[in-house]
Amino acid sequence: MHISAEVSSTTSNQTHQQQQQQHQQLQQQQHQQQQQVTQQQHTTATTTITTTSSTTKRRNVESNNNNNSTTNNNNNNNNNNNNNNSSKSKPVDTSPYLTPENLIERTVDVLLAEHPGELVKTGSPHVVCTTLPTHWRSNKTLPIAFKVLALGEVMDGTIVTIRAGNDENFCGELRNCTAVMKNQVAKFNDLRFVGRSGRGKSFTLTIVISTNPIQIATYTKAIKVTVDGPREPRSKVRHQGFHPFAFGPQRFGPDPLMAGLPFKLPGT
Repeated sequence: MHISAEVSSTTSNQTHQQQQQQHQQLQQQQHQQQQQVTQQQHTTATTTITTTSSTTKRRNVESNNNNNSTTNNNNNNNNNNNNNNSSKSKPVDTSPYLTPENLIERTVDVLLAEHPGELVKTGSPHVVCTTLPTHWRSNKTLPIAFKVLALGEVMDGTIVTIRAGNDENFCGELRNCTAVMKNQVAKFNDLRFVGRSGRGKSFTLTIVISTNPIQIATYTKAIKVTVDGPREPRSKVRHQGFHPFAFGPQRFGPDPLMAGLPFKLPGT
């Protein structure tokens, strides 16, 4: 009996130990399962965050690209508008530095403003000359002496020659067409256009300055030369014929001798 009691107690102890071991194994399995679930959740969250961040980055990149493309389009439109405006309007020089071309242009403008109607530009930016009448009679003295002004450096004593021509008379006859430069001005004494330019046509002047190299300037449609020259406008005043009683009849004052008559004459 004593032995059977010990065997039963030993068996119960072994059973209890087995139950404890099974319980511990179950706890360990549950703990491992919880860890796996936690790891899966963490991985899922990480994947979601990564996906979200990549999506956000992609959207930001697309937004930036769209903004950049919009900005580029706006810049291109502005550049096109500026180019169109600059092509339509005359360019204005806003440079703080003076170039020789700008200085010459300003000098010409100032010179023409100081002498309105007296000077005219030529084909050369360095040469201006006196304005000629649009129509003139052949071999007649000009109303004012013709002058050529050199804006560049031209030495005194340089010969200046004038030539005139067009498609009908390629070399019109001129008189006194040579002058000498002095103080940047060549004055032609009694320049006369002898050759005729043709009906309804004008001469183009060629100004030759004998420097080294030679300077040539053209004055297009300078003057029309004909035999009779410009016609005087006809007077619209008509001459009235002589009237014998231009001043009209006049009434004479009363005769003092007629006042004493006993009767009156008709008309008094």
